[in-house]
Amino acid sequence: MSPFRSSTGLPDNIAAALCYFFPFIGAIVFLALEKRSRFVLFHSLQSLITFGALMVAHVLSGFIPFLGPVVAALLSLLGFAVWLLMIYHALGGRWYKLPWAGAIAESQLRQL
Repeated sequence: MSPFRSSTGLPDNIAAALCYFFPFIGAIVFLALEKRSRFVLFHSLQSLITFGALMVAHVLSGFIPFLGPVVAALLSLLGFAVWLLMIYHALGGRWYKLPWAGAIAESQLRQL
């Protein structure tokens, strides 16, 4: 268990995991409420970027004539795997960066 607490009163690792557990709602809530913990802010930004991109890709796959359903199914499996992976790392208190979303979230975090 993380000894650090976010400004919401939750431990950092629990707050970060909630950003992924409720992908859009949790990330937006913690992005708006968090004032102190850069760990929670990083994970909320990464969650928004990752699941936002997956949602856009899912919508765009609907416009592909024959392979669209296959691409959508693969995106759903990928989204579930990323969801589980990120909840696991956030609960462990690790700053796990996804390949491109983590870099974008980190650069946005420097500007805050």
